[in-house]
Amino acid sequence: MKKSQPEVNLAFESHDVLGEGSIWNEVTQELYWIDIEGGVLHIFHPQKNHHQSFSLGQRVGTVVPSDNGKIILALQDGLYEFDPFTQQKKLITSADYDPTSMRFNDGKCDPAGRLWVGTMHLDILPKVAALYKVEKGVVVKMLDKITISNGICWSGDGKTMYYIDTPTSSVQAFDFDLEKGLLSNGRVVVETREEFDPPDGMTIDAEGMLWIGHWKGSCVGRWNPQTGKLISKIEVPAYHVTSCAFGGKDLDTLYITTANIEVSPEQKIQYPLAGCLFQVKPGVKGVKSFFYKN
Repeated sequence: MKKSQPEVNLAFESHDVLGEGSIWNEVTQELYWIDIEGGVLHIFHPQKNHHQSFSLGQRVGTVVPSDNGKIILALQDGLYEFDPFTQQKKLITSADYDPTSMRFNDGKCDPAGRLWVGTMHLDILPKVAALYKVEKGVVVKMLDKITISNGICWSGDGKTMYYIDTPTSSVQAFDFDLEKGLLSNGRVVVETREEFDPPDGMTIDAEGMLWIGHWKGSCVGRWNPQTGKLISKIEVPAYHVTSCAFGGKDLDTLYITTANIEVSPEQKIQYPLAGCLFQVKPGVKGVKSFFYKN
């Protein structure tokens, strides 16, 4: 008998072109996520059922909360600090690439408050992108020859960084020097090709398991980075599942972003809520998100 999965519900009917970058702000009890192609930042307070959206005027690759109460955005032409109350943007640093052909993509902060954010070519040219570390406004390239820099998270002890370059159909693990913010000993710990492909955004739960949104997979997979095996999956009513983040007061709700881009007319009919935000209680809790440290 097929084991039933937890019920997936609509959390917010956003109808994003390319929803992405979900992250929970435990201080404000709000979920942030973005519409990359729409150039929109979403802020949602589930308990109050209160939603705000902000038009940013250009593509946005990721969003993370800052320790000063503001928000860090990776826009097409650079990294910005955004104040949701005044809606003012302040440039932190310009991009070191040509923004007419490249853009920022996914990124998150490490336990020490450094932002790790990657790039991709607009035409998805192979191995021309990179992964950057941003510490107090200083940007350092940490990995090169990347194609689509995507999901990133850290183990509970902060000693391992997990990272996805989407076309590799795998998750890499790196030994992580938390004090210095340095990577070493890169190796593949999960290969997704045989199950669902390709991997997109990623988060980690309190048990150290990886949750991955699968582009073209209509699901979120829970993977064991120690064995490389798929533990379980949660089917989502969208063809492109892009990211996931644990949130809620007890970090027991998994929020899932989706996209409504690069789909056939038949798929648009099959998945009328594609591009919306979904939620599910998977039976396991997440961990707190890390804020950018100024």
